[in-house]
Amino acid sequence: MAGTTATATATANSPPPILTDEDIVRLAQNQTQTCAPIPPYLLSPQSHPTILSYLNSRCSSPSPSISVNEYTLSLLSLISLSPHNPSLSSLLSSLLVSYTQVFTSFKIPRDSNSLKTLQRFGTLLDHIPKSDVAPIIDSIVSYLPQIVDTDDTQILDLLPRCLDLTRNVEEIECVGDYANSVFDRMLDCNWSKNLLIKMVSLVREFPIVDKEKMRIFLEKVLSAVDRVDLQDLPSLVYQLLLLASRGFNKREVIEAVVMLFRSGIGWSKGRSITRQIEGTVLLHMNFAVKQDPSLGQEIMGLVRSDPRAFNHFTVSILLSIASVRRFNENSMGILKTVLLNAYHDYNFAKDCKWLPDDLKEDYKRNIKVIEKEVLSAVNESNNGREHILPSILQFGFLLLESVEERKWKDLCNSGPMMGIEQLGIEMLKSLFEVHYMNRNEIIEQCKFRILSLKPEQSISIIRLLGYLTQNYPYPMLEHVSHLKELLDYFTYEPGKIATFFITALLPLIKYSGNLQDYAILALRKAMFHRDATVRLAATNAIIDLISVEKQSNRDNLFPLQESSSQASCSQQAEIDHGKAGGLFQELSGLLQRCLYQQAEVREVMYCGLLKLVLTDPSTGGAVLDFLLPHFLQFYNKDADAQLGISCCVKSENGRVVIEEPLYCLLSCVSWILFLQPSSKPDQTLHSSWACLGFSLSQDNEAERNVAAESFGSAFLKIRKFLRNPKLDGIIHQTQNASSASPEEKKSKCCALVLSGIIEVILNSVANELEKAVDEEKENLEKEFTELVDVYETLGKDLCASRLNNGIRRGNPRPAGPDVPDSDLRQKRLSQGLVPFLATSSIYQLLQATMELYNTDLSKKSEGSQKQSQSSATSKCCSRIISFVLNVFLSHMKSFAVVGKEDPLKTLVYGDIKMLGPPLFKLIILLKTGKHISTNQKKREVKGKKKEDRREHLHLALMCLKELLVATLRSPDFTGLLDGIVLISASEYAGLDDACEAASRIDEQHLRSRVLFIFKTLKPLLSELLAVSSFNEVEIICDIILMIGNQLPCKWRDSIGAWAVYVCKSNEIANYKVARNVVTLAISLSLPPNDLILAKDMAAELFKAIGSHDDEPDDLMQVSESYPLINCSTKETISSSLQQIIGTVINDIDWAVKKLKANSLFIHKSPHLYDNGKQELQLAFEENLYSRAEAVVKVLASFVWMNLDDSQAEHLLRLSERVYKHLAALTKLRIAPRGWKQLTPSLKFQQLVELTCKELTVPLYDFVENVQKKQRKNTKTKGILNKIKRENRCIPDLVFHIEDYEKYLIQLSKLSKVNLLKHAKRSTARDFRILDNDVIVEEDDAPNHRADNNSSAPAENESFTDSEDSQGNGSEKILSPETGSPLAIEDSGTADQDEDGLPTAKKVKRSRIVQDSDDDV
Repeated sequence: MAGTTATATATANSPPPILTDEDIVRLAQNQTQTCAPIPPYLLSPQSHPTILSYLNSRCSSPSPSISVNEYTLSLLSLISLSPHNPSLSSLLSSLLVSYTQVFTSFKIPRDSNSLKTLQRFGTLLDHIPKSDVAPIIDSIVSYLPQIVDTDDTQILDLLPRCLDLTRNVEEIECVGDYANSVFDRMLDCNWSKNLLIKMVSLVREFPIVDKEKMRIFLEKVLSAVDRVDLQDLPSLVYQLLLLASRGFNKREVIEAVVMLFRSGIGWSKGRSITRQIEGTVLLHMNFAVKQDPSLGQEIMGLVRSDPRAFNHFTVSILLSIASVRRFNENSMGILKTVLLNAYHDYNFAKDCKWLPDDLKEDYKRNIKVIEKEVLSAVNESNNGREHILPSILQFGFLLLESVEERKWKDLCNSGPMMGIEQLGIEMLKSLFEVHYMNRNEIIEQCKFRILSLKPEQSISIIRLLGYLTQNYPYPMLEHVSHLKELLDYFTYEPGKIATFFITALLPLIKYSGNLQDYAILALRKAMFHRDATVRLAATNAIIDLISVEKQSNRDNLFPLQESSSQASCSQQAEIDHGKAGGLFQELSGLLQRCLYQQAEVREVMYCGLLKLVLTDPSTGGAVLDFLLPHFLQFYNKDADAQLGISCCVKSENGRVVIEEPLYCLLSCVSWILFLQPSSKPDQTLHSSWACLGFSLSQDNEAERNVAAESFGSAFLKIRKFLRNPKLDGIIHQTQNASSASPEEKKSKCCALVLSGIIEVILNSVANELEKAVDEEKENLEKEFTELVDVYETLGKDLCASRLNNGIRRGNPRPAGPDVPDSDLRQKRLSQGLVPFLATSSIYQLLQATMELYNTDLSKKSEGSQKQSQSSATSKCCSRIISFVLNVFLSHMKSFAVVGKEDPLKTLVYGDIKMLGPPLFKLIILLKTGKHISTNQKKREVKGKKKEDRREHLHLALMCLKELLVATLRSPDFTGLLDGIVLISASEYAGLDDACEAASRIDEQHLRSRVLFIFKTLKPLLSELLAVSSFNEVEIICDIILMIGNQLPCKWRDSIGAWAVYVCKSNEIANYKVARNVVTLAISLSLPPNDLILAKDMAAELFKAIGSHDDEPDDLMQVSESYPLINCSTKETISSSLQQIIGTVINDIDWAVKKLKANSLFIHKSPHLYDNGKQELQLAFEENLYSRAEAVVKVLASFVWMNLDDSQAEHLLRLSERVYKHLAALTKLRIAPRGWKQLTPSLKFQQLVELTCKELTVPLYDFVENVQKKQRKNTKTKGILNKIKRENRCIPDLVFHIEDYEKYLIQLSKLSKVNLLKHAKRSTARDFRILDNDVIVEEDDAPNHRADNNSSAPAENESFTDSEDSQGNGSEKILSPETGSPLAIEDSGTADQDEDGLPTAKKVKRSRIVQDSDDDV
């Protein structure tokens, strides 16, 4: 018994049997079947070294991967049976350390076996003793630099969980510091591309990673991303987005992704692969935004805060997230805002004088980049980005709708930029060309928007349709059904829109007979519409249809065969739709109906027929045949008065109207006759008849000359008729008829028709003058004189009757300018019709006028004894000059109205610069009153003759100004100036230094502009100023300012210096001229000289206007420094200076907004802000401070003046805006939380000191004086409304002053710089509403008010001392007479406090700002 017990005890104490590695593998394999207990050998701590040694020994086997991992998995399987056992837990820890060493020492391959083993380790990590985790982490982190392949990163999956286990380890003093130290070690080592991808996927699982380290991590990712394979980029971005969705630095992650694709990062695989990669990334981002909407907010916030982040990829991102409904409106709004702001900034910066040139170029470059990036995003939309196509379509139409706003209408439509409209059209054109499935949607959207939008908005949509029909006619044929639906609404659209729509369809109508027939049907309906504007539109459309057909026939039917999109068989069959007789014959019935419409419709048709002949001259004969029967209704060759002028006028609803615009008919016929080739009449007439389908025969060949010959003979008889004395019967009847009788009104209308006919005849006479010589020329000049005499007689009669009756043509209209035929010309100008006289005709008339004028002067110089004949010649010459100049002026005004595409513009206006030299010669003649080629002294002209000459000179200068305006942006402008300078060189001999320097300018366009100002305008202005021709000087100043603003800084400043000299050397009493000269001097002077000049003038104005205490006798009558400042001009100059300061404040307003936007970006994303931009920003900020300081100096001069009510109110509002911007600037100087507070710059401190000392302190006294002045004038009619208006701006002014001082206090405390040492102290700013009774009592008791004023300082001081001790100090009310410098006055009672401030604001404004050097 005892022996048995001893044997058992020995067995229990003996060591467990040793197991080999094969035994362990076998036990693990059988464990699932036998469920045997864990072998004691594994539980023994003494056996652990042996067990671990098997791991190393298996590394040398032929298949180390299978051998090692098989053994490791077997051990893990056995350990998992009881992982909580301390012995097994220790074995697990040691096994992991050993396996980590084997893995990191590259003793085993990295394959699926090792991955399976590591995953098994991951399931048991929670059972490892936490104190043993740190060595494992250190081993893994030390292994990071050795990672090369993707499989090398398998062991990194254990790292996040291991770091998480260290949180509760007591041996580690600060878990967060340990985790951060591990992360720092990871950041310090070199990352391969595969390690980079793995780290991005793992970092979101790391515990306790602060934002700063995450930012460093993202920078490291960006610095190494160029080594990443392209196919790995989408997964990398996706992991970054997952990281952001977990809350890790969302803004930084989004910025990292944007920076990743910002510049294309020089991938060598090709742009096509890059586009596909970007498309995949966009899908990932779209999915991430749907899962985490906050990512979408971060994306939009990034683009909104930093326009520099705007590139093709961010555009694609915004378009992508716009497909998410909740982000659609905001994404589109951000894209639109960025574009519009970029255009606005560029337009503002290029005209801003004080911005550095580098900054202007930066804005110009920015808008080019934005346009390029938007188009790039659209062009790349076919590379895995189909989900953004609806957003592109929506954004393109959104841009087109934005053009409707007038402030954007002409935005960037010149120069290198495309502009908003063209950018939107290019986007949609690209979409239409590339994506076939979107074509129908584009056309549908066009149809919907044309019918639903306002006319101003739909014009851009129709222009898009025009581009599509012009460039893609064959694809557009597939959408003819939608266009037909639009044609059904022709009669419901405004006339301009309807005409424009037909014009847009014309390129497509040439290819579609079906569409053409449908358009004709719609036009037939429109011709019977009751609205005259619809009939006008239909008439224009009919002419356009015929012109397109003629153009196609002339260009061999199909000029667009080289179009990129070829027609299908069915489309080609559709194209062949020609008709034997042509559209002119088919639509002649509709045109015939136009002859029975109102005068406006007939005028449009006559002009349209002329356009038709210009398009195809062979149709001239057919048009004449069409018009001849209608013309014969008003012409009788056998009668004494061949023209039936009375038949052109009728009574309608009790009013007399012009029914037939015979002058338009004759103008059309005369141009057609002029355009017919005289050398080949037979060929021309043959072509015109052939287009109507007639065959040649002797009979119709004899008939084809009838129309042209009839019109030709009729014109000759009409010219004789207009020179016939029997015409005086009509004029005599017009002059003697009763002004109130219907016959008188009819006679006036007849005179109006006659005046138009005379203009047409004069155009023909001028054309003949060009080639006439000798006697023929004399006869034509005589005819010209007689016709002008008749014309002027009719014009005087029309002017005399304009105030007594309501003559109208067709429809009533407002009166035109005060010229004899204003009704006729103004009507044609409003309709966009070309004038009757061509440019060449006006040129000939100018030449003839100067010859007559020189002849008249020659007779006077010879001392002719026939005084009556000389007087008659002078009157005739005066009438001719007046007529020619009025025609010239009307011609120039219509030049800008007539569309560029109008074919009549080339015919009528031609080479418009040819008018410059003769016009300037006439100006010299009118200015000097002598022959241009002689040196005789100017003869004085007294009375009416001198006055007429001055009026003619004024009219000639107006013509010159309009001519320059019309050609300012055209290539002809340089040639025009050169021609005028060549003439002025002989008139104003001698060159000063500036002219010599200007002659050496290399650029021709710049040299012409500078020489024109120095050689022509400067001496001309000096001469006119010397003879007190003030109205003419105004025009010269406007011209100089218009051209000077286009010059570079050097020459602009030179002209400004000359204008300053004019201000200092001329005593000008005319207030209008003084205003123009002052504006010219300041506007063309460069900063800071412009506002220094304004300050000097304001100082002189103070001497002329005086303060509130000055007596009238003490005021300066004429300034010694600037003689143009005198008692006659001081008010106007004061107002002009305030207006100039207002424009400068507008510049400051824009600059403050830009400064604020840049400051927000710097604070949010400082790592994206490069040093070059920062230096440019600092220079911009310093310039802004200098500009604001100059404005403060000018305003400081005005606050001492005794201004009238309107100017005082304007000054208060200007001051309010200045303080508002100063407060914003001060707020921007305060560093946000977490940022170091910088010391304000010296320039900023100077601005603060100047504002407090020279503006704030006297401004309170100015307000007090204004209110005293109001109280004295309360009984004056209308003064109460002024008081109310000013009382609304005074509280706003004080609010912004105190707001400014509030930020100064905050900045002073943070920066330790006393910025308020010059601020006004102890100012009680209380208000109360004083009703009229109180004001009357004050006026009746001046002595009582004086007593109160004497006690004001004591009361103010007591209020200051007691305010802090009483809780309701703000309720204590001080009237203006008890010491408060500000008060609100109103006609209401205290209960009706509509114009006053809320109680909260009163409490705020009642506080007293008392600061000392010790407080800050």
